[in-house]
Amino acid sequence: MDERYEKIAIQWFPGHMTKAQRMVGENMKLVDAVCELLDARIPSASRNPDIDRLAGDKPRIVILNRIDLADPAVTDAWTAYFRRRGLTVLQTDARSGKGVQQLPAAVRAVLKEKIAALEAKGQGSRPLRIMILGIPNVGKSTLINRLAGRRAAVAGDKPGVTRGKQWIHIDSGLDLLDTPGILWPKFDAQEVGEALALTNAIKAEVLDREALAANFMLRLRAMYPGLIEQRYKFTPDPEKNGYELLEDAGRKRGFLVSGGEVDIERMAATLLKEFHDGALGRISLESPPED
Repeated sequence: MDERYEKIAIQWFPGHMTKAQRMVGENMKLVDAVCELLDARIPSASRNPDIDRLAGDKPRIVILNRIDLADPAVTDAWTAYFRRRGLTVLQTDARSGKGVQQLPAAVRAVLKEKIAALEAKGQGSRPLRIMILGIPNVGKSTLINRLAGRRAAVAGDKPGVTRGKQWIHIDSGLDLLDTPGILWPKFDAQEVGEALALTNAIKAEVLDREALAANFMLRLRAMYPGLIEQRYKFTPDPEKNGYELLEDAGRKRGFLVSGGEVDIERMAATLLKEFHDGALGRISLESPPED
């Protein structure tokens, strides 16, 4: 990590996550396939490494959600990356419904051998059972509600709204098992924790929001400097640290307190909210690794 980035202590693993992981493991034997829901802005950071262990050899579908907020060229690169690894990939925006209705057909495609085996045994009428997994606040409940055409799951903009498992009938012959969002006990890098905090997978109260915003400013300068110029009307100085860039943005916004100093706390909150709302533009924080 660049020495100009602030080190942030992030507490991310509340006690109920252990129970949720155990529940997922116990119910895996009940399903035919697993749908892994990722945030298209952070496909790597939002991919729980424990899912490989939990899902075992179950057929998998990767769903890149929130494509309306992500950089479309980067999302396409991630789609190609996962497909090269033999995974079925869908791009969705659950809030508008874009791409969501492709899921039932994709499920049947990955389970065609299972379907043939069931029909051969005279069990062709048995519903296919799918588990949907994802980290908190990745849009899972919104996706399910779109699929079901009703408020089948409780949707919210806070981590951990879905507390227990529930079976949801999607269409003729397809049942979906919703599960609570699960995180994992340890991050390999601070950037992963920051990415999860920026996208609200981790509650904002557990970290230093000003340091998070300062580091995010450095990311924006490196990846999308034009968006800073467009939104905050200044060219980011390559020599300044994140707090100084926040000051520049706050001064342009007129966020001043007595003595003419910039209200950094207000600017930090504004930056994080504008990213979350998509007001900064379509931003992806991660690119796929080189093959």
